Amino acid sequence: MLDAVWQVWLQLSPWLLLGAGAAGALHVLLPRDFAQRQFRGYGGVAKAVALGVPLPLCSCGVIPAALGLKKDGASDGAAVGFLVSTPQTGVDSLLVSASFLGWPFTIFKCLSALVMGLAGGAVTESLHTEARRIEEFEQAPAPQTTVGFFEHMVDVIRPIWKWIVFGVVASAAITVWIPPGAIAGWSDIHPAVSGLAALAIALPLYVCATASVPIAAALIAQGMPTGAALVFLMAGPATNIATIGAVKRAFGGRVLAVYLATVVLGSVGLAYVYDAFVPFEALGSLTHEHGQPWWAWASAVLLAVLFASFIVDDLRSAWLRRSAPAGPAVVTLEVGGLTCNNCVRKLERALRDADGVTSAMVTLEPSQATVEGSARATDLEAVVRAAGYAVR
Repeated sequence: MLDAVWQVWLQLSPWLLLGAGAAGALHVLLPRDFAQRQFRGYGGVAKAVALGVPLPLCSCGVIPAALGLKKDGASDGAAVGFLVSTPQTGVDSLLVSASFLGWPFTIFKCLSALVMGLAGGAVTESLHTEARRIEEFEQAPAPQTTVGFFEHMVDVIRPIWKWIVFGVVASAAITVWIPPGAIAGWSDIHPAVSGLAALAIALPLYVCATASVPIAAALIAQGMPTGAALVFLMAGPATNIATIGAVKRAFGGRVLAVYLATVVLGSVGLAYVYDAFVPFEALGSLTHEHGQPWWAWASAVLLAVLFASFIVDDLRSAWLRRSAPAGPAVVTLEVGGLTCNNCVRKLERALRDADGVTSAMVTLEPSQATVEGSARATDLEAVVRAAGYAVR
C-alpha cells in the first residue's frame, strides 16, 4: 500500500507543480483586470469560457471568481459559462490527466468542458435574467514579482492539498485492494446507465479536478468504462452542494436549473460520445512505473515538504485558536470577501505579522477578524485590504 501511494505521488507531483507554476506566471504577467473586461453577450460567454478552461481553480475558488466577474459587470451567461467550465480543467489538472490517462482522453475532457461552458452560458444568456446585486469586495493588486509568483503557486495548491492526499491514497487503495476486473461488469451496462451511476456519486461531492484524476485512472484500470470515469471527472469538480447553494443565491432558480441541466446532460452525453467514438487503446498507461527520473523524485520530495508545511500551519492555527485569551478583543472587524478556509488562513497570517498584534482569529461564520494587541483599527483595516478583502 505504501509503495502504491509513493508511485502515484511520484507520477502526480511534477505535473501538479508545473501546472501551479504556469498559474503563478499567468497571475503576475497578465493585467490585473484581464479577467474582468468585456464579458457581456454571447461573445462575452465565449471569452469567459476560453479564459476559464486553463485557469487552475477548484470548485471552492471558482465561486468568488465567477461572482467577481458578475460584480464587475459581466452578464449572467458569461458568469455561468465560467462557473461550469473552469473547475473541470486547469493547466495543473490537464497535465496530471495526461500523465495518468493520456493526451487523447485529456484533450476530449478539455473540449467537453469548453462545450459545456458554452452551452450553459448561452442558454443562461438567452434567459435575459436580471442581474442580482453581488456583495462587492476589494482585491489587492497582484504583486508583479518573483515573490508574487511563488505565493500564487502556493495559493493554488493550498486549498486542495487535503483532497490531493485523499485522491492519492484512494487511487493506491483501489489498485492494491480491488482485484483487477472486479468492476468490469460496468462495461456490460448501457453507457448512459453507467454514466448516470457515476453522476449520482459525483454530483453532491466536493471533488477537486486534479485530485480526482488518479482515482479515475485506478477505477479505469479495474474495469470501469472510460465514459463513466469521464462523467466522474467532469461532474464531480463542476458542482457540489456548496456550488449549488451559491448559484441559487446569486443567480436564482432558473439559472440554477440551467446550470444543473448543463452538468448532468453534458457530462453523460459527452461521455457516451467518448465511449462510442474513442477507442480504449487511445488511453495512456494506467500502470505505475517504478523507474521514475530524478526530477520526479525531486518534485515528489518538494511537494511533500510543501504539504508538511501546510500541516504545521493548520496545527499552529488550531492551537492559537484554542489558546487565545478569553478577554475582550482590541478590535473586531467585519470582513467582506471571505469564501473558504484558505481565505481565513491567509488573512490570519497577514494580521499576525502586523506590528502590534499579539493574536488574531478569523472566522467565516460570522465573517470577521478578532485582533488583540496595540495595533490601531485603521492600521488593521489597511492590512485586511492589502490581503485582498474588504472591511464592512
